[in-house]
Amino acid sequence: MTHAEDHHGQLKNDLRKWVEQNSDTGLDWFLDEGPVEALPEAPVVPEVPIAPEAPVIPVTPESQTTPEVPANPELQKAAKPQPPQPAPPIKDPEFQRQCDHFVEATFGLMGRQAPHQVVPDPLLEKHGGDPRRALKELRDEVLPCVQCKLAETRTQVVFGAGSAHAKVMFIGEAPGRDEDLQGQPFVGASGQLLTKIISAIGFEREHIFIGNILKCRPPANRDPLPVEVKACEPFLKRQLAIIQPSIICCLGRVAAQTLLNTEDGLGKLRESVHFYEGIPVMATYHPAALLRNPAWKRDTWNDVRRLRALYDALEQRKS
Repeated sequence: MTHAEDHHGQLKNDLRKWVEQNSDTGLDWFLDEGPVEALPEAPVVPEVPIAPEAPVIPVTPESQTTPEVPANPELQKAAKPQPPQPAPPIKDPEFQRQCDHFVEATFGLMGRQAPHQVVPDPLLEKHGGDPRRALKELRDEVLPCVQCKLAETRTQVVFGAGSAHAKVMFIGEAPGRDEDLQGQPFVGASGQLLTKIISAIGFEREHIFIGNILKCRPPANRDPLPVEVKACEPFLKRQLAIIQPSIICCLGRVAAQTLLNTEDGLGKLRESVHFYEGIPVMATYHPAALLRNPAWKRDTWNDVRRLRALYDALEQRKS
């Protein structure tokens, strides 16, 4: 076989794999049976240097340590990611009305909540209010954790990844096989789909923070056990207390039930907004569930568009 033939064969193989992997997760990743509003082509986003943010997230699976970041107010300011792209226009007037009603109803519920109740983590004060340095120190505490038996079976602790200045935080239930191997959250097939979902509403992963209820993979990807949640949940709550996001989005039933301390099913939890210590909480399907049940993608698309509408409204209120 010539080099040209071998190259041509590899291209055909790559194309076949791409079609198989993206048949349900391309630009119209949310399509199911029946007509639905098309997703516009995502705008090209220029590369944004985020090197100052690197100490917050594990960069390579070989290393579980990160360099120290100088306490520099200008550097802290520069570390904040650029604003997300504008939200894609909603062409369906009825769904636009639904989004407007959702935002209005959420603001009404927020008005009946106590003001932002999250108590800042002591590490924030220790590091002069710099969430990057606080998150780095917390990560250094979490990586060697042996508080439950998952420490005996894990490959790596998956602390979480993203911006310490994130306004939106996505929370899943636990790392999977790929995440356990790489030390990063949502990097397997479901992670690739999550990246497409957040890109569809104008966000990139550098704009958000992604974490899990558990920091270690349960064997065979089973649901977290109560004893494991009890040991690990305090770390998640400290992450929330450091980042202090404006919105939390729970991915899947386990994450939503655990954070909200409820036994309600995901269908009911998706119907309205909830609150965690004053922060609005939304729930939607886990990307892994969407890979198994593509028909749920339409509902997820609507969920994340409502999330983006709420984000924009909150940002406008602050300005």
